[in-house]
Amino acid sequence: MNLQFKFNEKVRLFFKKESIFSIIVIIIIFFLDRYSKFRILDNFSEETFYINNFINLDLIWNTGIGFGLLSLDSTFWYNLISLLIGSVILLLLYISFKLEKFERITFSIIIGGALGNFYDRIFLNAVPDFIDLHYNNFHWFTFNVADIFITVGIIGFLMKGFFVKNN
Repeated sequence: MNLQFKFNEKVRLFFKKESIFSIIVIIIIFFLDRYSKFRILDNFSEETFYINNFINLDLIWNTGIGFGLLSLDSTFWYNLISLLIGSVILLLLYISFKLEKFERITFSIIIGGALGNFYDRIFLNAVPDFIDLHYNNFHWFTFNVADIFITVGIIGFLMKGFFVKNN
């Protein structure tokens, strides 16, 4: 009976109005990322596409985590990292349902981007990164739309932590 009560409580937590809004944010971000990658993969040639003096589109396949870290040629490590990423996404989703409005939104933004990249890891065996920011010969890490949302969510979460005092 106690297990049934805990399960029902978690189901109610999932279907609260605030949780539904978070899920909608996650879905919108996921599909914005999917659309951008679909367009790049469908229309990209092997050459770099010049946009201006600071931005190029240059498709690379990232098998690691953020910024290409832990890119290894081992299926075992790739699968282990993917399992870890999937677990972290589920944990963040669960935690986000218990947070206040601003934190829930920032977590939803992070989760939406993370799900976009996780989808690529599972179905494409690598994450397509294609936005190349540069100044002269200095190039930042190549990234994608999901990475932008993950970064914006993390910055929002950190900004609140630094500038908003809890009573």
